[in-house]
Amino acid sequence: MTPVKISIAASVASLLLLFVVLELIRGRRLKERYALLWIVTGLVLFVLSAWRGGLNRIAGWMGVSTYPPAILFAVATLFVIVVLLYYSTVLSRLADENTILAQRVALLEARLDGQSPTVGAGGRASGGSTTSEIT
Repeated sequence: MTPVKISIAASVASLLLLFVVLELIRGRRLKERYALLWIVTGLVLFVLSAWRGGLNRIAGWMGVSTYPPAILFAVATLFVIVVLLYYSTVLSRLADENTILAQRVALLEARLDGQSPTVGAGGRASGGSTTSEIT
């Protein structure tokens, strides 16, 4: 059976995780779509830590009979791995988009450098821009 102190500590830690995630969202330091996995993690950990019978039953299914709270650690580790995998895919997509964007900027700069400025009325150069005007 899961000790009551462990259940209380795990419940408090789960609620603290949820509070921190919600504060990060509120402070606009974390976008809602990225926070979804963290919120799910906090909720699942809270349910498992508060519902001692359920945790003991799940531990029995997994063959953990000596210390059922070890399942909390395993579930937390699994969710962290899922979150890391998700963020790795997001970073990979952003890196690809960044490369494409840099290539498009380079093509635009090359196109602008290839244009020769023409002299319009008043003796000023018009028509083309240089890269020094862009930056």
